[in-house]
Amino acid sequence: MKELVVISGKGGTGKTSLVASFAALAKPVVVADCDVDAADLHLVLGPQIERSVDFVGGSKARVNAEQCLALGQCAELCRFGAISFDGPGNDRVPRTCRIEPLACEGCGVCVDFCPKHAIELEPVVCGQWFVSQTRCGPMIHARLGVAAENSGKLVTPLRRTAQQLAAEHQLERILCDGSPGIGCPVIASLTAASLALFVVEPTVSGLHDFRRVAELAMRLGVPGMLAVNKADLNEELTRQLEALARQQGIALAGRVPYDAAIGISLPHAVEVRLPPPAQSLQSRKDVRMLQVRIHSRKGRWHDRPPKLLRETTQPHMVPALVL
Repeated sequence: MKELVVISGKGGTGKTSLVASFAALAKPVVVADCDVDAADLHLVLGPQIERSVDFVGGSKARVNAEQCLALGQCAELCRFGAISFDGPGNDRVPRTCRIEPLACEGCGVCVDFCPKHAIELEPVVCGQWFVSQTRCGPMIHARLGVAAENSGKLVTPLRRTAQQLAAEHQLERILCDGSPGIGCPVIASLTAASLALFVVEPTVSGLHDFRRVAELAMRLGVPGMLAVNKADLNEELTRQLEALARQQGIALAGRVPYDAAIGISLPHAVEVRLPPPAQSLQSRKDVRMLQVRIHSRKGRWHDRPPKLLRETTQPHMVPALVL
């Protein structure tokens, strides 16, 4: 079982579009949307949810109004200003302490220092994760609550479940749509992966962010490949990106040109028939070449003839986003 994680140093590089394209070409394959802070792969693949699981990602403090005497020590120690004196009264005081859930960080200081032990931490449901079925195969994805944290912790059960589904369905490949940046969810997505694909735009910020995410992958011991999306927008920066990748021992997966037809397939979220203009055919060919190079890479990723290299039976049936 091999796991390809598609990541980028910043958002908006076309990472999710390429994952959807690979899934359409590779089906059946297990797909995991690990970009839990801003998940959008489901908008393209249209999953049918089969199972949902609550995600408990932290705790919030709660005051037991019957025991509280509003002594105020908790409010003095709270560094987040989450405690006020407008809670319901009891038979001893007219007002008790109240904790604002949105401001509480769940640090537990108020719990430890309350002299009456009137405060306790309670687990909080921060979101849900789902096991779904798509036209490309099983999909694991999640929905994190507004302003919810611990997205890195949520990625772990997604990847674990994806691996279990791959084993159950006897599928050899897992496609992961990772988060942008280099934070906790990216680290959770990359750790112990078989291969990372860096999707980068030829911009100054893209060059800077590629350096950061490539260094992270190297520190985690994950081999990587570079794909330059919209490569024809700046040929000079594209060459700089490829030169930097060679210097760091990162293989080149290829280039994908800017193609306005991508915007046509996004609203449909289905396989669409398109006339074969030269530009669209070139984009489709380039995406296929990315796939070929990724799955022919030697090392831990490639240990048997890949399943993903078969041709479609209808040459003008264009999978969603593969134009």
